[in-house]
Amino acid sequence: MLRPFIYPIHIPGTLTANITVRWTTPMDCTLQQVSAVASNDSDALLKIGTAVDDDAFLQLTAIGDSGVPVEFTAPDSFRYLATPRIRKGDVVIFTLDFDGAGGTAAQNVTIVGAFEEG
Repeated sequence: MLRPFIYPIHIPGTLTANITVRWTTPMDCTLQQVSAVASNDSDALLKIGTAVDDDAFLQLTAIGDSGVPVEFTAPDSFRYLATPRIRKGDVVIFTLDFDGAGGTAAQNVTIVGAFEEG
């Protein structure tokens, strides 16, 4: 039986630098959906990948603004139009460009990854 689980990330306050969150997966899984948002109208960008290729799953893409999340759903929203398969022990990397190379810095960012075991 496949079991879904989430991996939430919340970064409070106004960001002043890029953020990288690394997570080692405890089991084989697939990335099914990601939701990302800032509380303000920001220029923040998100990419997701692995230690081998930091944008293997999602290339730099704008996150949601003003409390309205943007949703990336497998397979169509992800790079190569594929559902990201992740092996046990892989390092998954979420990288947030806090201001999109010089724009408005993000505030109170929430990113939620929805995975499925198996």
